[in-house]
Amino acid sequence: MRRERGSATVEFTWLTLLLLVPLVYIVVAVFQTQRAAYGVAAASEAAARAFMQADTPEQGRARAALAARLVLADHDVVGAVVSTECRPTCFAPGSTVVVRVRSSQRLPLAPDLFGDPIAAFDVASTHAEPFGRYRVAP
Repeated sequence: MRRERGSATVEFTWLTLLLLVPLVYIVVAVFQTQRAAYGVAAASEAAARAFMQADTPEQGRARAALAARLVLADHDVVGAVVSTECRPTCFAPGSTVVVRVRSSQRLPLAPDLFGDPIAAFDVASTHAEPFGRYRVAP
């Protein structure tokens, strides 16, 4: 009877590397996607609420930009674009303010090709905050 000699440790190590490394990369990429998506959603909501606390549309836009910038910094989201729009007019009873936040996040370890990342994903959020039908205009 011939004894079998195996290299289970070597096979296990290679199998672990071949399967575990891509799985960990996918999990990290999903977590970064979720972080960015939650960041822009929270930023659009905070910006809309900050806009409604202002006295003038100009002050509202400044407050909205500051609130969005703070929330995005908390979530480590960079390069986001924040836009505000009043429908139909700002601070009129029954009107709404719409805040859009859009960002492009790169995947982890994605190389830059001519300054742009090869693999990136776009995340965006829109939040509408009502002024209130029964509120007095400033």
